[in-house]
Amino acid sequence: MKIAVLGTGGGARAHIAKLAELGHEVHVGTRDPEATLARTEPDMMGTPPFKEFLAEHPGIELHSFGDAAAASDGLVINGIDGHNAVAALSAIADQLAGKTLVDYAVPFIYQHTPEHPWPTPWGIMPKLDPCDSDSLGEQIQRALPETKVVKSFVTQEQSTVVDPTSVGGGDHTMFVAGEDAAAKQQATDLLKSYGWTDILDLGPIVCARGMEMYAHMHSAIGFGLGQQFGGHFGIKVVR
Repeated sequence: MKIAVLGTGGGARAHIAKLAELGHEVHVGTRDPEATLARTEPDMMGTPPFKEFLAEHPGIELHSFGDAAAASDGLVINGIDGHNAVAALSAIADQLAGKTLVDYAVPFIYQHTPEHPWPTPWGIMPKLDPCDSDSLGEQIQRALPETKVVKSFVTQEQSTVVDPTSVGGGDHTMFVAGEDAAAKQQATDLLKSYGWTDILDLGPIVCARGMEMYAHMHSAIGFGLGQQFGGHFGIKVVR
């Protein structure tokens, strides 16, 4: 299958590598391919330059966001940072029309000055915007009415999403939400190919609010476990 991954950060790279390992033809999208390949320094999260990743994963193709989405034969994974996702995706609405877009972005605002800051190992905890009365997943679906948006992957580090058995032998829960049943099944099938066995359909895209707001709890659990960056753990819904 031809699958597009939009973004070149650490999370996107986890999906790119796993999809290639599973035999898919992977098309990676970035804002400016030339600029991405010209970078020689790690990004803000310490991720090495993307050209080093490409050298280690031959056969991966780098495109603009639009060209990567167009190359997909039906499934696109959104790894664009939450603050810029709606604008970037709206600009390629035609290339995304009719396709399933699995979105795992969190609507973090990093540059803010809260009255009561939450200190973290990397600075002040970013705030969520939107929150409570809207979600990034919903905003993307409204911006892309011809695209079938599924919110998923967002309650775990992406390294765990693509390798669930690395935590507790895989005995934990992943979630999906969206308006289109077939699109949610497509996301579920991908998760199963990654190794997930417990996948809970939360319902319509409005449930993206809960998944996105969980991001702060995910960080808190990681801190409690002594994991300063990310979090190597899972959550399990016990029925």
